Amino acid sequence: MRSETPRVLSISLTAALVCLAAPVPARAQGTPVPPAAGRVTPPGIVLPDSVQDQAPRPVRHLSIDEAVELALEHNLNVQVARIDPQIQDTAIAVARSAWVPNLSTTFAGDNRNTPAASFLAGGDTKVVDKQFSNLISVDQQLPWGGGRYSAAWDSSRNSTSNIFTSFDPILRSQLRLSYTQPLLRDFAIDGSRQQLFVTLNGRELSDVQMRRTVASTVREVRHAYWDLVFAISSLDVQRQSLELAEQSLRNTRTRAEVGTMAPIDIVEAEAEVARNEEAVILAEAEIERAEDRLRALILDPGAPDFWTLRFEPTDTPLLQARAIDIDAAVQTALAQRTDAGELRKSLETTDVNVRYFRNQTLPSFDLQVDYAVTGLGGTRMLFDQRGGFPPPVIGQEERGFGSVLSDIVENAFPTWTVGFTVGYPIGRSNAEANLARARLERRQSETRLRNLDLQITSQVRDVGRQVNTNLKRVEATRAAREFAERRLEAEGKKFGVGMSTNYLVFQAQRDLAAARNNELRAVLDYIRSLVDFEAVQEIPIGTGSAIAGVGSVNTSGVTPVAGGSTSQASGGAATGTGGGFGPVGPR
Repeated sequence: MRSETPRVLSISLTAALVCLAAPVPARAQGTPVPPAAGRVTPPGIVLPDSVQDQAPRPVRHLSIDEAVELALEHNLNVQVARIDPQIQDTAIAVARSAWVPNLSTTFAGDNRNTPAASFLAGGDTKVVDKQFSNLISVDQQLPWGGGRYSAAWDSSRNSTSNIFTSFDPILRSQLRLSYTQPLLRDFAIDGSRQQLFVTLNGRELSDVQMRRTVASTVREVRHAYWDLVFAISSLDVQRQSLELAEQSLRNTRTRAEVGTMAPIDIVEAEAEVARNEEAVILAEAEIERAEDRLRALILDPGAPDFWTLRFEPTDTPLLQARAIDIDAAVQTALAQRTDAGELRKSLETTDVNVRYFRNQTLPSFDLQVDYAVTGLGGTRMLFDQRGGFPPPVIGQEERGFGSVLSDIVENAFPTWTVGFTVGYPIGRSNAEANLARARLERRQSETRLRNLDLQITSQVRDVGRQVNTNLKRVEATRAAREFAERRLEAEGKKFGVGMSTNYLVFQAQRDLAAARNNELRAVLDYIRSLVDFEAVQEIPIGTGSAIAGVGSVNTSGVTPVAGGSTSQASGGAATGTGGGFGPVGPR
């Protein structure tokens, strides 16, 4: 028996090392997925019937470009931002309404009875006057020069019981034209034009703000997409660690059965399996959180499958290191950043206010021209001026409304008025106080713009450094993962000759899992830093990432981060050479 013990021990250790060294595929060796579960159930975990019997959830294969397109179509923040320019369009229409002509028409009837207070009433006790009149007028403020015109046509018919009137009834018609032109104040700019310029700037500002919302949403979508890819890849790593722990548990039990290990070692191996099962559960939950974050950004909340749809990302983060031109990126950011654009638009609005209030400090000097022409008609009484008092009526003369209009057309009875109105406040005017305030606001806006330019430059430089730093982290974490694989292999060999313990082997497995996760995190951080580098410049969508030397994320024709093919990237066990992101497949 003693002579056979070393041979049995050697065979057992060799088998254990072979099991530990065998590469574990990322998805093929996990516990089979129940058709109704939609997620892999960790070994040893029994789900309730209510969970196991769930209907399969619909799956959508999604690329990062498709995710961005969906966000631009369905994201609620983008939809809200798209309404702002329409609101500003209505504000512009309101501002332009100040120059809309105003047409008015008035019809009036008057029946007036007054007591006779003069002997000229001819012995009557009262005088009855009846009148019907209509007035048609139009007035408009002109959009240039601050001028205003008005035109009115007044017509009336009067009848009276007074015997001393020359016409009964009498027809009157008058055409009045008036024009007022400011020569100093309100000539270059007035309140209506100032309001229009402000609303036009507000319309352009809403476009800038919409671009800012779109850029921010695209950045969030890309981050959420890569977070989901990382969560899925992290689940693969946890499953690989769980597979290694289960294999170690099986080997420990076998050795305990043949007497080469103490039974107490089984407890330690089972504890390691339980710890890895918990890590798998947490990784599953992280995928759910990443999916919820992505769905809130790209899907329509009113869709019936909003909460049940699963995402299968089709893009993998294959990286191609490129030089970052920070100086060019700074220039691009200063030209493209919407926050700087907002301040510039605010500065333009302040300039309009300064211009308006400076004009309002001038004295008012207005030219006013009035013109009127009158026509008269009706039934004219002919009196005998030699017949005493009151003179007797010797006849009538009819003068119709056509004759009245003829008087107006022929300019028979014109009236002209030309005048100037001058006004100047005594003491400090309201306009002067507003002008001082507007100038201070302009200086404040200029300072804010310079400060923002400094912040943008610092931000671009910082993000550019993060890109370079994260690229170096990818290389460092890949080397650390390779060293962790070699250490696990060495611990396995030492364990085989009795120079190591289960604890050290398990610790090497944990270190390998941590190293793989660190590599995944470094890759994700590099991808996110590239996204941030484009976002911090707010490069317009569709112009690509070649502007300002931005390193792009490609999906074909480049080398995976961890080396080797993408099918190996998420594999590897104790002696594997994998690592990094692997292809995203069914979970």
